[in-house]
Amino acid sequence: MNRSPSKLTRLLFTLIAYTSLAIGLVALVVPGLPTTEFILLAAWAATRSSPRLNAWLENHRLFGPMLRNWRNGKAIPRRAKVTATVSMLLCAGVMLAALGHGWPVYLALAGMGLGNLWIWSRPEPAPGSCPRLAAKQPPTDF
Repeated sequence: MNRSPSKLTRLLFTLIAYTSLAIGLVALVVPGLPTTEFILLAAWAATRSSPRLNAWLENHRLFGPMLRNWRNGKAIPRRAKVTATVSMLLCAGVMLAALGHGWPVYLALAGMGLGNLWIWSRPEPAPGSCPRLAAKQPPTDF
């Protein structure tokens, strides 16, 4: 029994997809705001509501490899891990320098630390699994 989603359900998923995509695009230039999570959420919602948006995300030069890596083993490239770590460290430094040292700051720092641990616990994509990354790998046959 194959039920198609109602118009309201499709509308809600479309709203989630485009809102998440917008936040993900803003996150590209705002340090400390995670891009990957919002793009993954946008792709998840787009598969349930908008084949056109889903195809655009899958074929996008920046988002496509990210989505393929996630779908093929929940992998995060080392470069993304390092970038996320540096971004979190910079944000932590700014927070500690600019804000009081109250519990909200420490809670945010703990959240960043846990997020960073989770990111580094994810596998890295196999060499050659992503053409953009494979071009940057040194040759292995001598």
